[in-house]
Amino acid sequence: MLIHKRYGVVLYLQRNHILGIRLAVIPIGNSKGIRIPKALLDKYEINDSVEVELRDDALILKPVRNPRIGWEESFRQMHENGDDQLRIPDLFTDETRESW
Repeated sequence: MLIHKRYGVVLYLQRNHILGIRLAVIPIGNSKGIRIPKALLDKYEINDSVEVELRDDALILKPVRNPRIGWEESFRQMHENGDDQLRIPDLFTDETRESW
């Protein structure tokens, strides 16, 4: 394993693949934080915030995903095109809410 140090970042490399990374914890006002290199921000598509998963022995940072971005516009277009009809027929047409 090769260790590469640059700008306070330590990379653990094997055959040109990053196995791990060590970042310095720095003071930010009364708190502390880390600086995530731009290459990692780009690779994992991290923009304005991350989710932090708490484990017994680790903090796991995950990019915040917005999987439903654009759904409202897509549903509006589907409605305008008449593409929002049921594909499976309603099997219970003879029942009413009162029968439940």
